[in-house]
Amino acid sequence: MTGPCCHDLLGSALIYPSLTHALAEALVDVLWFLEGCEDEQMDPDDAIKVLEGVGHLVSKLSSGQRSEFADLLGTMAEAESDPARREFLEGFPEGFGLLDDAV
Repeated sequence: MTGPCCHDLLGSALIYPSLTHALAEALVDVLWFLEGCEDEQMDPDDAIKVLEGVGHLVSKLSSGQRSEFADLLGTMAEAESDPARREFLEGFPEGFGLLDDAV
């Protein structure tokens, strides 16, 4: 792997306040990458399977866990300097079903 995502994951692992935060960053990096992939880079059907798998995993979290994850994503979005990635982080809770109980 090359590029800023790899450097961010490997180079700054010690700055995360918790394992949960580090894993959330890693998950977001993977999904951000998939979201931006062109068809030539990755089979769209495979990308959709991964995205659906994450949605399924999130649906299995307790209400408290979903709320904690959504709050963490909000914190990550506030700290994000890339506007497109910030928008992705802000839309993540709704897009991946973290807000289902709030309706």
